[in-house]
Amino acid sequence: MKKSRFSDAQIISILKQGESGVPVAQLCREHGMSAASFYKWRSKYGGLDAPMIQSMKSTEDELHRFKKMYAELSLQNELLKEALGKKP
Repeated sequence: MKKSRFSDAQIISILKQGESGVPVAQLCREHGMSAASFYKWRSKYGGLDAPMIQSMKSTEDELHRFKKMYAELSLQNELLKEALGKKP
């Protein structure tokens, strides 16, 4: 997964500036980012604070790990079935 240039605190700060009325174009120029990034962050993190974002990210990481484990176990299961000569 690609690492963001901006920390959680910076993202929250930028979003709060946008909520306070600073134009998005100006924010993007100041912070060297695209408007698409701002709107993506707003849809994803709007209304959250830094601890909540950290918690959400850790939950997403855990979900990714579980999905990977499930895929590996499913593959092993299929291989074992084939090795035993059973049809799925």
